[in-house]
Amino acid sequence: MPIRPILRFPDPRLAMPAAAVEHFDADLAALATDLLDTMRAAPGIGITAPHIGVLQRLTVIELDAASGPKTYVNPEVVWSSADTTAHAEGSVSMPGITDDVVRPRLIRVRYQTLLGDVRQEEADGLLSICLQHEIDQLDGIFWLQRLSRLKRERAVKRSAKQDKTR
Repeated sequence: MPIRPILRFPDPRLAMPAAAVEHFDADLAALATDLLDTMRAAPGIGITAPHIGVLQRLTVIELDAASGPKTYVNPEVVWSSADTTAHAEGSVSMPGITDDVVRPRLIRVRYQTLLGDVRQEEADGLLSICLQHEIDQLDGIFWLQRLSRLKRERAVKRSAKQDKTR
């Protein structure tokens, strides 16, 4: 499947909430495959349809080759722990820029499969962080919004400087 162009920060589409997926068909499966190929080429460990300009609630995560890719359609966090953890995050839309984001350590997510089946899953560790990060993106919340104003401004300046040298 084709590798799609990734929107770059500050593209306004990255701040738009994605619409719920309503049609579970071959087009959706093809989009998921395109997302996986695009994410691997970036490289990254998570990507959403909005990252490639498609405003649908679809994300693909692949933490490592051994566990393989996982596709989440219409994901939502239905529970999160009071315990938090900090982890360095970044985005395929802002390559090379990372900073620590504090998030709940453990979450429960409800989502649909590519066939439309409803599932729930508990996640901790890196999967929990990735799911929360990608669900934020589906909600139109770019990861920088989780930083303090000072950290956000510094990250944006580093990104702009990096973009000039490319």
